[in-house]
Amino acid sequence: MYRRYLADAKVVNPHVRVVGFTATPFRLGSGLICSPDNILNQVCFEVGVRELIVRGYLCPLVSKAGAVSADTGRLHIRGGEFVAGEVEELMDTSELVEAACKEIIEYTADRNAVLIFASGVQHAKHVQQVLEENHGVECGLVTGDTPADERRELLRRFKAHPHDHLVRRGDVEVLKYLVNVNVLTTGFDAPNVDCVALLRPTMSPGLYYQMVGRGFRLHHSKRNCLVLDFGGNVLRHGPVDAVRPSDKKQNGDGPAPAKKCPECNSVIAAGYCVCPDCGYSFPPPDRKQHDAKASDAGVLSDQVTDIEYEVRDVVYRVHEKRDAPPDAPKTMRVDYMIGLDHWQSEWVCFEHTGFARQKAIQWWRRRSRDPVPDTAERAVEIAEGGGLAMPEKITVRTVAGEKYDRIVACKLGPLPEPVDAFFGYDPDEIPF
Repeated sequence: MYRRYLADAKVVNPHVRVVGFTATPFRLGSGLICSPDNILNQVCFEVGVRELIVRGYLCPLVSKAGAVSADTGRLHIRGGEFVAGEVEELMDTSELVEAACKEIIEYTADRNAVLIFASGVQHAKHVQQVLEENHGVECGLVTGDTPADERRELLRRFKAHPHDHLVRRGDVEVLKYLVNVNVLTTGFDAPNVDCVALLRPTMSPGLYYQMVGRGFRLHHSKRNCLVLDFGGNVLRHGPVDAVRPSDKKQNGDGPAPAKKCPECNSVIAAGYCVCPDCGYSFPPPDRKQHDAKASDAGVLSDQVTDIEYEVRDVVYRVHEKRDAPPDAPKTMRVDYMIGLDHWQSEWVCFEHTGFARQKAIQWWRRRSRDPVPDTAERAVEIAEGGGLAMPEKITVRTVAGEKYDRIVACKLGPLPEPVDAFFGYDPDEIPF
């Protein structure tokens, strides 16, 4: 329908432009929605989940895996997703439902709104029954067959907060637990949700993102949102800020992008050797497993990799920012050769002010006996004249999810003698 509309719009105006906004730029089975052959063919701007959390636009997430979880290894896949009937049969066992409900109650004693995703209608009813009969809490149920008025009232109560005016007045009774089946994903907005319980496994990164994403909204009553995963989704897809469409060429037997701590059940990035939550030390992996995980470092959220390289050569030059005005401050670009056609760069801001200038001063004083230059051009002149200590090794830090690597340490040779004060200047230009 929208393709026809856009085609007609181009007839009216051949220069029409299409701009799309999305939080999930990929689709199950088709991959990224932005590609040269699609309606959306270029990414103009993007911002990551972690940056939005740090900047205060999204709520932080913490995760726990279920102590008792289902083995999805025997589930069949159809159209890129687990077969629905098999999923519900797997998840809807007394042992798993009772264990999951017990954990939900234990973990959510200090939570306000708990949104539960079930694997099917019967499974959802089973969860509701166990929560109410075994634990004495009210749990709402929303499915595709729930009447509109009933659904509206359940959601109204679920979105209410104990301190809301209508609640204090007695007009609305708060509903803390709400279980649903394929309903409260895309478009459902309840900012007070501070716990999401995943009682359904999925092969879809988009669905996983949508379910977990119900807890991203900010609300004055919560400091974070707890994700309780009983379907192995975090282990399957990795941290939510690193979700990517899967490569269809892969056979699914690669290393997991995350792992579960056997002591406290925290789900953490696969690169941790010690659990950051409880201090459990993971046994060292065998060499084959270690190599396989290292090759997948780029998809592990928060994983930091520091690698030390021997410096084979170094080049200094003046750098001007593209499209900058003529009076814009320049920087000295330093390029380190750390392999065959492998270079790592850093920029030193002598002409800037504030923190950037202070960093440049510190950088220079570690490497030279000469006075700190005021211009990038003078810095390059001194560097090319042998006025800087030669770098022997640099340590490069790679952080998963960040676009650029950066230099975090440098091993230097001995400090050279100061460069001749007149080096780089034409003697005829000296006014004395």
